[in-house]
Amino acid sequence: MERKEVTSDEVTAAAVSLQNDGKQVTIDAVRDFLGAGSATAIHKHLSGWRASQAKAPEPPPVAIPDAIADALGSWVRQYAEEAGAANRDALAQSAGDLEALLAAGEQLEAERDDVQAQLASASAARDQALATAADRSEEIERLTAALRDARQVATDALVGKAKDRLAIDGKDSQLADLRSQLERNVAASAAESDARLAAEMELIGAVTARDSFDAEIRDLRAQLDAAKAQRKA
Repeated sequence: MERKEVTSDEVTAAAVSLQNDGKQVTIDAVRDFLGAGSATAIHKHLSGWRASQAKAPEPPPVAIPDAIADALGSWVRQYAEEAGAANRDALAQSAGDLEALLAAGEQLEAERDDVQAQLASASAARDQALATAADRSEEIERLTAALRDARQVATDALVGKAKDRLAIDGKDSQLADLRSQLERNVAASAAESDARLAAEMELIGAVTARDSFDAEIRDLRAQLDAAKAQRKA
């Protein structure tokens, strides 16, 4: 029957057991413990276990002369000072950048507050202009209706008066008077038309001012949005 060789784990377990029992760990002791194994195989595995158990010798203390120790300390301090100079410069630069960013943030805050104040003022002016335009539009409509009614009344009166006078008297002088009255009425109507035109022009100016305020408000809002975007960046 072929003899079974022992493994490294078996030899290690046997060596540890013998060592724990206070016995000397030898090839024969391991083979007696296992009851099997050749001396060559046990020696190979046992050598590996002994190598793993060996402790590295402690190095002897080294005494450094004081002069060398002082020089070495000076060199170490100088090296540390030179090596840390770049980090200190970078730290100072970072601190400067942080201060600049803080100042820029405060400037953006001030600009935002100014833009908001301008926007509020422009909004108030726009509301006032819209209210004024609405009032003038109502006034123009009222004047237009009054002018239309006045023209109708004047026309009816002139026609009726002309008929009456023509029916009573066909004299040229009366016709001339009627013609003069008609001309005066036409002149009055023209004056009223001019007044209406002036009122309409005034309304157009109010509407133009309102559109200008709207454009200014849109521009201010765009500036505010740009300032907010720049602050976020």
